[in-house]
Amino acid sequence: MFEWNWDSIAAECTNFLGPAGYGYVQVNPPQESVSGDQWWTDYQAVSYQLTSKHGNRDQFANMVRTCHAAGVGVIVDTIWNHMAGFDSGQGTAGSSFSHYNYPGIYQDADFHSCRHGIDNWNSAYSIQNCELAGLADLATENDSVRSRLAAYGNDLLSFGVDGLRLDAAKHMPVADISNILSRLNTNGKKLYITQEVVFGAGQPVTPNEYTKTGTFRFMDALRDVFLKGAKLSDLKDLDNRGWVPGSQSNVFVANHDSERNSDNLNANSPSNAYVLASVFSLAHPYGTPTVLSSYGFSNTDAGPPNGGSGSCTQNGGANGWTCQHRWQQVSGMVGFRNAVAGAPMTNWVAPAAQRIAFGRGSAGFVAINNQDSTWSTTFKTSLPDGTYCNVINGGLSNGQCTGSSFKVSGGSFSATVPQRGSIAIHAGSKHA
Repeated sequence: MFEWNWDSIAAECTNFLGPAGYGYVQVNPPQESVSGDQWWTDYQAVSYQLTSKHGNRDQFANMVRTCHAAGVGVIVDTIWNHMAGFDSGQGTAGSSFSHYNYPGIYQDADFHSCRHGIDNWNSAYSIQNCELAGLADLATENDSVRSRLAAYGNDLLSFGVDGLRLDAAKHMPVADISNILSRLNTNGKKLYITQEVVFGAGQPVTPNEYTKTGTFRFMDALRDVFLKGAKLSDLKDLDNRGWVPGSQSNVFVANHDSERNSDNLNANSPSNAYVLASVFSLAHPYGTPTVLSSYGFSNTDAGPPNGGSGSCTQNGGANGWTCQHRWQQVSGMVGFRNAVAGAPMTNWVAPAAQRIAFGRGSAGFVAINNQDSTWSTTFKTSLPDGTYCNVINGGLSNGQCTGSSFKVSGGSFSATVPQRGSIAIHAGSKHA
């Protein structure tokens, strides 16, 4: 829920995320940041007070409680690598700072001595000690810094948050992150930790060093298929590519950074590419998928619309918000993902480079047609006999399908998959 304020997220957990089966909601960094309307101000920390443009401490606490009541966990985007990149200023809670002096929090010695940008991406030292985009780089090897970051993490955990996304994790040594995580008071809760580690060919810091990382190579592979013509049929086995193992990987079609690069998949990609990539991400057993929900922009710096108050229609966005999480194809596949959890891939077919279909055990079946013509065929499936709603264009309501349906009989069913389209059925969408 990129850039949604806390009150809006609380309402969306109750009204849609919980009922739709989303397991978690990821929220923007909640700490005090530099002031400004641009989205990236959230990532320029000033203090660890929970006062930001998204709300205050009480509103944050209410959001976590409300989402939990709706059955939705909360993952917090967390800034441990750095502070702000400005020479001086005042934060969203009124705190004054200069580039390497944050009164009562950090002083000059708490930052790395490399006071310039990363000028050698073939050097682990440069990547993890110099300044990412001019942001004051914290000396996370120092015990005092580790203690302060752990204190912030423990403050978040005191609200009952369920996980952390570690922004810019690539720029912190694994040993530093592990040490800080070991200081968290989890009270027996298994935290969902995902780390931002961007792959760079030939670079010495790799995603495989980190556990539970966001797999940008997955995102790149989907971009190459759905935007650049690489073979969809090559995406069957993703655990044999040398990537982070699927069991430790957080996967996504786009994130808030990548969607601002027109070369990547985004909600406006042509030929239904973003939707098809999302269907694939939620259907394939590799990794744990994250769905980006964002807003429209013409300026890549632009902050949230509607004063930060999230707003959606039943199946889409409103007031400048895109609300991908409400798109029928996406929310329908979230239900699919939940229904097939843990089931192996079965009945794979790829009669053409841009057409694939596969089952997930006896729990679900999906077909994706990335061509400009319809695909009519009979599919083999392990689903039991019955009539199933196609969750791509509808669902099961009052015992009836709101969209199309398919009848499975004797281990097969016939269907026409639309051009640049998909179909998906699962055990939870069976109505007869």
